[in-house]
Amino acid sequence: MNRVMKSVLLAGAAWSAASTMVMAQDAPSTDQTALDDVVVTARRRDEQLKDVPVAVSALSSEQLENTGATDITALQQQTPNATVQIARGSNSTLISFIRGVGQQDPLWGFEPGVGLYIDDVYVARPQGAVLDIFDVNRIEVLRGPQGTLYGRNTIGGAIKYVTKRLGDEFEFMGRGTLGSYNQRDALVSATIPLGDTFAVGGAFAKYDRDGFGTNLFTGEDQYDKNVTAYRASAEWTPTDQLFVRFAWDRVEDDSAPRNGHREVNSTVGGYTPPASVYDTNAGIQGNQEVQTQGTAVTVEYTVNDSLTLKSISGWRSGDTATVIDFDQTPLPTLDIPAIYSDKQFTQEFQALFSGDNWSGVAGLYYLDGESSGVFDTIAGNLGVAIAAAGYVNTESLSAYADFSYDFSDRLHASIGGRWTQDKKDAQVQRFFYLGATRTPLTGGAVRPILQTRTNYMAADTFEKFTPRVSVSYDLTDALTGYASISQGFKSGGWDMRGDAALVPQTVNGYQPETVTTYELGLKGTAFDNRLSFASAAFYSDYKDQQITTQQVATAPAVGIASVVDNAGASTIYGFEFEGRAFLTDSLTSNFSIGYLKNEFDQFITLVTGTPVDISDTREPQNSPTWSGFWAVTWSGDLAGGELNITPSLSYRSAYHLFDAPDPVLDQGAYTLVDLAAVWTAPSGHYQVALTGKNLTDEEYKVGGYNFAGPTYNNSISAFYGPPRTFSASVTVRY
Repeated sequence: MNRVMKSVLLAGAAWSAASTMVMAQDAPSTDQTALDDVVVTARRRDEQLKDVPVAVSALSSEQLENTGATDITALQQQTPNATVQIARGSNSTLISFIRGVGQQDPLWGFEPGVGLYIDDVYVARPQGAVLDIFDVNRIEVLRGPQGTLYGRNTIGGAIKYVTKRLGDEFEFMGRGTLGSYNQRDALVSATIPLGDTFAVGGAFAKYDRDGFGTNLFTGEDQYDKNVTAYRASAEWTPTDQLFVRFAWDRVEDDSAPRNGHREVNSTVGGYTPPASVYDTNAGIQGNQEVQTQGTAVTVEYTVNDSLTLKSISGWRSGDTATVIDFDQTPLPTLDIPAIYSDKQFTQEFQALFSGDNWSGVAGLYYLDGESSGVFDTIAGNLGVAIAAAGYVNTESLSAYADFSYDFSDRLHASIGGRWTQDKKDAQVQRFFYLGATRTPLTGGAVRPILQTRTNYMAADTFEKFTPRVSVSYDLTDALTGYASISQGFKSGGWDMRGDAALVPQTVNGYQPETVTTYELGLKGTAFDNRLSFASAAFYSDYKDQQITTQQVATAPAVGIASVVDNAGASTIYGFEFEGRAFLTDSLTSNFSIGYLKNEFDQFITLVTGTPVDISDTREPQNSPTWSGFWAVTWSGDLAGGELNITPSLSYRSAYHLFDAPDPVLDQGAYTLVDLAAVWTAPSGHYQVALTGKNLTDEEYKVGGYNFAGPTYNNSISAFYGPPRTFSASVTVRY
């Protein structure tokens, strides 16, 4: 079935472009949005998408709305070679991979491999980062390392969530949604001008839904949603030269704990996999509570036609309390209560330059962040509880510049670089307690430490210069080709789970990893603007890769510990093709195709006691060879209003959830089929939308845990993407 769907999907994308070529020969020009009209800030300045020598997908609010997208995980379906998922054991923690590069572990101390930005403010931690789509202007997905303009931890790429400017007119929007599993969503937003130069705005969103499944042991919902989001902003434009924006946002996630589905029979207790992949028998008790918020102040001052100065100040914080049952049984075999906390301050100063044949940006960036936490591993079969606790403080300073020069009307070049210095200090603790219950660190009974496995403090400084250079040539007025070389790095650190008694070298930490990418691209419009497209072929050299492996301790006290080291190196290459085709006056098609080949060149493990390269037995995670998207929107008149109907297909070929292939957890190829219909009244004040997601009710894994064997009750579990759902919404705008 999936082989057929893959053929349909890839053929459909090609048909979109080919059909345009045939029809465009006699087609009149169209005023619909083409690539020339799409403005992005991928290089920290406003530019037409066609002119940017970067592989970037720009999804407008209209495009997201027409396909029924509800949160930023929809990017995975519409963006080639991207994985954007909700983390295992969570409802609002984000896991992102782009071109096979990212970070699956959201534990404090681990840095993400894909940077997330809300209006140019970097979001350092993944907790609470599954942003719902409202009040959004567009979302930009920058593929490949963005170390020059976006700095550390963007070695895979960057996701930019760009909100709407308030404007100088009163606006109101209210939306109510009802759907499957008792979905009840409400959204209200407004813009209120207070004079000619000042405006305030705000939005409130409440998302409620029953679970896709049930905890058969406790009766709680599984995969439910109980999220409240707030947003407020104010904009002041006292003169044509000065613009000031204040923004605040907050997200509260009070959904039930999200446990996985046991995939195999247990070795103790006789537990078998539940019939529904959304059901569990997890026994751990406790709440899941996630709260994140941020404040940002942006000031822009236009000195003259050639110089604009910009300041971006950001404050963000988050607190998470959660429980995860790794074994998915009522037994306390592998129960994990956890508490996370983080806060950050960022300050960026930019100078944007422009001249007759040149432009550029230079800036200084500062980050002061702290990430801390504690979690227990309650190992019931072993009769112990293992507490891990600690913090990481980061002070990061960087200076960057990127300039473009037009050698002629058609030949352009840019060069840039960034120097980054990360100063980090950390504390790592790991204690064994007798008794398979919560430790005192997570609120359990006070009792003495059985054994101190890890207790150290460390500090280190990581410095890196990451360059970027590109050359582009306008083959025609509507077609641009480019070549680029870019580099990014992800900072080093210490393993927060490290067991110094088992692995003494854990106290030395691990060093940064780097990705260098060589890219060729072609983008533009054709056939009287009826086809807009962007394509790229890339080759990436991934070095000093930070990899987590597991070790088991048997004496003097049994347990399990991770080892994080610069154990790997990979070669990654592939291509991407995406675009929009105006097939007829009433038919529009959006499509994307991604091909990714990700291979380990080196994978060093110390599990055997001596370094061994096991790269021939390992496969990179979250790296499907093929990904594709195809949507066709039909627009027509109905009752005097406009009706848009959009069926869409998204395809991902088989991929691995872990570096060690496992037939139980490896995900096969699958296709998601969606359908959205949006009717807008003649006045534009009212809108009705009907949406169906995953219409074929595909079951597909997005995460898992693998603790096989009798010591841990054969705990192999998986987390699944949403089943088939339907929803209806009514929107009022004034």
